[in-house]
Amino acid sequence: QVRLVQSGGGLVQPGGSLRLSCAASGLTFGTHTINWYRQAPGKERELVANITSPGRGTNYANSVKDRFIISRDNRKMMAYLQMNSLQPEDTALYFCNAWRVSPGGVVYDFWGQGTQVTVSS
Repeated sequence: QVRLVQSGGGLVQPGGSLRLSCAASGLTFGTHTINWYRQAPGKERELVANITSPGRGTNYANSVKDRFIISRDNRKMMAYLQMNSLQPEDTALYFCNAWRVSPGGVVYDFWGQGTQVTVSS
């Protein structure tokens, strides 16, 4: 059974940092693209960052570019989102997502349980 277990959220003051972790099991982790999403009340779900399965291609939303860093360790089956210079508008529920397409074109789409990040003084 596929599991993505997140940790590392919490409350932080503006300007602070947090590191989110996503521990995977039950899948061939290295074949999946990892996406970090977030959703705040009243807002649409936003793709924050992703990283390709080889771990060398990364993309960031403009709102977090130069502040957040996505990474992965395929041997450990872990993915991370380092969040620096956090701002109140970063407050959201953050989700780790693992995504792949099978040779037959079937999309596999797995989600972590979500973790709250609150940036407030």
